[in-house]
Amino acid sequence: MNVPEQLRYSSDHEWVSRDGDIVRVGITDYAQDALGDVVFVQVPEVGATVAAGDSFGEVESTKSVSDIYAPVSGTVVEVNEALTEAPQALNEDPYGDGWLCTIRMSDPAEFDALLDATAYGALVEG
Repeated sequence: MNVPEQLRYSSDHEWVSRDGDIVRVGITDYAQDALGDVVFVQVPEVGATVAAGDSFGEVESTKSVSDIYAPVSGTVVEVNEALTEAPQALNEDPYGDGWLCTIRMSDPAEFDALLDATAYGALVEG
């Protein structure tokens, strides 16, 4: 299982990278593996306001449908439109081409409260 050191993680299996007050969000390698083959992704709309811990999208796989939860609060500024045509990018490259959206954080302290790689690794292995 791949858990990049430079990212932060939610207990709901989303990863977060930060650039100032903008974060990029995706699902973790662990999550994509548990889901199986992803066949559809619903991402939030640009301009949508999201609250940390609230569902803001869905991932449908051959096994199940799972909610995606916002790891931080803020406004969606960009979505990965490529997932409409190629949802399998979540399986093939969850930390790269499989990103979901970017969010302008309204409370940067929420980022600091996310799990680091060591803590997330312990969560999924525990």
